[in-house]
Amino acid sequence: MIVIDEVQKPVPKDILDTMDRFYNGRPKVLDVACGGRMFYFDKDDPRVFFMDNRRIKTTLCDGRDFEVNPDVIADFTDIPFPDEHFNMVVFDPPHLLKNKEGTPTGYQQIKYGYLLKQNWKEVLSKGFTECFRVLKKNGFLIFKWNETDIKVSEVLALTKENPIFGHKSGKQSKTHWICFMK
Repeated sequence: MIVIDEVQKPVPKDILDTMDRFYNGRPKVLDVACGGRMFYFDKDDPRVFFMDNRRIKTTLCDGRDFEVNPDVIADFTDIPFPDEHFNMVVFDPPHLLKNKEGTPTGYQQIKYGYLLKQNWKEVLSKGFTECFRVLKKNGFLIFKWNETDIKVSEVLALTKENPIFGHKSGKQSKTHWICFMK
């Protein structure tokens, strides 16, 4: 596994070349907010390059171990890869709002991260822009959103791109899986 601990933009050519060699061709999928990789069948799938803005290893309040261990530490508002680099981008950003920055204390904030109430629109808008920038033409963006604090319609208004289809899931149908094509 290639692990990049420092954010470098753009990712230097030697690292991209190493990715090509390690993955037998560069990974086809970029997950820009991988968190604990919870919805992956294979959490180490070599077709996916995992990115997150944090690296943590902790024990949750229910006693389970939890780890965020991305291949590269970077922010989805400033993705360190060249334009049109990936066939698919997975965008599952934090969906919980918090009043101020600080160490997350609650179970959900530790697992999923959080957005700040004062700038969530700007952050998600930049995230969409960056995801579409690194996505190849005719590539797919898979967007996951939970409506706990913000309605999906408010979030979709932050991008000029139109989704192809979506699906609601979860006990209260608050989680949306949405597919875009560039």
